[in-house]
Amino acid sequence: MFMKPESPDIQLIALLDRVALADESALKELYGLTSSKLYGVAVRVVTNREWAEDVLQEAYLNIWKVAGSYKASLSPPMAWMGLLVRSRGLDFLRRRTAERADRMQELDEVISDTVAGDSPNPLDTTQASEQAQALHQCLSQLENKQREVVSLAYLRDLSHSDLAAPLKLPLGTVKTWIRRGLDQLRGCMGKFA
Repeated sequence: MFMKPESPDIQLIALLDRVALADESALKELYGLTSSKLYGVAVRVVTNREWAEDVLQEAYLNIWKVAGSYKASLSPPMAWMGLLVRSRGLDFLRRRTAERADRMQELDEVISDTVAGDSPNPLDTTQASEQAQALHQCLSQLENKQREVVSLAYLRDLSHSDLAAPLKLPLGTVKTWIRRGLDQLRGCMGKFA
């Protein structure tokens, strides 16, 4: 009588049944029979051999946990395990993408904090410097008393009446000098804009 060798599916189904009963030797035997093919599936999913090893390890841990849910009537054992490997691989890629996005967000925040900080933007500093030079030039074109009144009013934030008393000038004169001085400054600064 000739004995037909056991079909691979029957052997794998029997091993999965034993794995479902927490038989560690069955998992080891299952790994020995299937890991090279499932590793190939993992490599195709994650496209990196090192990552594929991690995925394969996760997949066998998952097989250990869910072997009891395998139904031979629904799919061949290699197809079922291949699907688990593929799922672990896709999960792995999603986690890596999420981690990379988190790292990028952290990096963006660090850059934003560093760049935005309290230190001025180099472009803003350059523009402010140019405006300061222009303002200095325009102020130098005002008469001395008029320049003094305008400077005190805006740099020291003094009101018209606060300026009139110490300068011993009539309030109307102070108002006129400030108004005319500002008109001259606007015209002069407009040339630099």
